[in-house]
This record gives sequence, structure tokens and C-alpha cells, in this order.
Amino acid sequence: MTRLTIRRYPDPALKTVAAPVVEFGPALQSLADDLYETMKAAPGVGITAPHCGILLRLTVIELPEIGGRKDYVNPEILWASPDQMTQTEGSVSMPGMTEEVTRPRAVRVRYQTLDGAIVEEMLEGFPAICMQHEIDQLDGIFWIQKLSRLKRERLLKKWEKASR
Repeated sequence: MTRLTIRRYPDPALKTVAAPVVEFGPALQSLADDLYETMKAAPGVGITAPHCGILLRLTVIELPEIGGRKDYVNPEILWASPDQMTQTEGSVSMPGMTEEVTRPRAVRVRYQTLDGAIVEEMLEGFPAICMQHEIDQLDGIFWIQKLSRLKRERLLKKWEKASR
């Protein structure tokens, strides 16, 4: 496994819609393993290929609630709960910065496994929040875009100061 370089906000890769994965095989498994190694070192609980400048729809999430590490290829949200929850979020591309974000409490997602099998899964609570966060990133939506303008501006000033 190779540790990849994580792109830092405001890198253009973080604002770009990732392309669907169409080739399944050893290279995809290797990329997922590299993303996992990179995520663990960051540290984080989720990472997408675009976080490392690879514009493919692949995310790796590791949470006890989902049984540990899971690789999601081409994930999409099929349904989102009308019930909301607020959770502290951050990003491996903006280390040390966190803020509360409100999102649907539950989602049904469809994705492919690393071998191309299609799976549907219901996620609730923190795993649902993580999945929405990572799918947003695959869609070129950085998490701070979910904040109010005031919170986003405050966070960006803090980030600029920390990045000097």
C-alpha cells in the first residue's frame, strides 16, 4: 500500500465532479487500499479518490457501525429521510477545521463493490452523515458549502490563518 498525497482546500480537484468508475479489477483494489492507508494516516473515517486528486467515484469509509472498512464505488443516494440531524464534520483536506452540519438522518444508497456487484444499503445516524459527506465530495461539493455564509466565512478565515 502507498500513502497518497491529500489535496488541501481550495485545490480544484475538491470542486470537480468525479467520473464514474468503469474498470473493475486489481488497479481499483490497489487504489482503494492506498486510499485506506492515506485515510488512516490523516487520520479520518472517510476519504474519496478526489481528496487525493484522482477524479473517480470511489470512497472508503471505516466505522464500527458498518462493520469496519467499506469501499463504495459509484455511490448514489436513492432516498433521504425527512428527519434531520446535526453532526460535527471536517475533512482530511482541511485538517483541524470542524463545524456542525445538518443533514438527513438516514439514507438509502446504491453502490458497487470493488468487483462491480451492485448493492443497496440503508444507513442511519453517523454512517448516513459520512456517506452524504463523501458523496457530496464526489459531486464536487466541499463540506463547507453546507454551512451558512457566516459560519463558512469564519471557518475560512480560521483556515487561512492556520495555513500560513
